[in-house]
Amino acid sequence: MGAGGVRRRGGELERAILDAVWAELVDHGYDRLTMDGVAARARTSKPVLYRRWSNRVELVVAALGRNAPDYQEPPDTGELRTDLLFFLCGMLHRFDDLPVDTVHGLLVDIMRDPELRTLFRTGLTARGPVDGLAAVMRRAADRGEIDPARLTPRVVALPLDLLRDTFLIEGAVPSDRVVAEILDEVVLPLLSASARP
Repeated sequence: MGAGGVRRRGGELERAILDAVWAELVDHGYDRLTMDGVAARARTSKPVLYRRWSNRVELVVAALGRNAPDYQEPPDTGELRTDLLFFLCGMLHRFDDLPVDTVHGLLVDIMRDPELRTLFRTGLTARGPVDGLAAVMRRAADRGEIDPARLTPRVVALPLDLLRDTFLIEGAVPSDRVVAEILDEVVLPLLSASARP
């Protein structure tokens, strides 16, 4: 029941639950988030949660998917570095209202929990950021800015891989300076080089 004893249904109830999940993530992190805590904060019951989501993993992925902004393809500025910088900096701020240690813990859990990793990949990202990078790089190749033979799946995903690794190792969101270094020292030279025949 909601405030004043009014039973909430459908979208209103789901919003209240996902808001509660987000608040629990902010306050307690993924490790300490429980179905009991979410139910209490949302002023509902655990059976109501389990009718919609079979476990905590599905519930968290649903909350992340609702609260994180959609992946947007960056504007075509006509210059690859500018497009990549815009795109990658935007990616780094998707979860700005979550504490860094919560995001760090979630990423660690994604790596060690196969179920969470699968749901995160298929239910939340669905290769969205990699596809966005590929679109930016293809435009640059069409302009003759980079060698199209360089656009292998591993090379396209490289900027995100390097940023994720930096975040996991340093425990802090990479700065704009780090993003620029990754682009200028690794990604752009690699894309500009001629691929081997």
